[in-house]
Amino acid sequence: MKQEFCTIAAFEFVADVQIVKGKLESEGIPVFLRDENTLNSDPIISNAIGGVKLQVYTKDRERAIAIYNDIRSYAADDKGKLIVCPNCKAQKSEVYYDRKGIFYKLFPFFETRKYKCTNCNMITRP
Repeated sequence: MKQEFCTIAAFEFVADVQIVKGKLESEGIPVFLRDENTLNSDPIISNAIGGVKLQVYTKDRERAIAIYNDIRSYAADDKGKLIVCPNCKAQKSEVYYDRKGIFYKLFPFFETRKYKCTNCNMITRP
């Protein structure tokens, strides 16, 4: 029987994914980290390959997402207050980059920061 995986989230740094991995495994969900060893050997290419992918079996997807949503951290402004979505007023936004165009793919640090609401998927600028 072939078991398929699904990606729950991607992380820029290997250290960031370890916290989520530990929580999911403590809840009995097997976790697989795609591209972990690649980024351990060369962390500079993280943006080029899309970071470390946190994967679980498809049958565990819903439960893993629920656990991840309970422990994930959301974007905050310079004063430490959570970013509020202007559309749905939720405080569940994450930093978001389009990376459209070859320039921003090669030099992602020049792209202006945007926020994507995880509740309604609206993208806003600060």
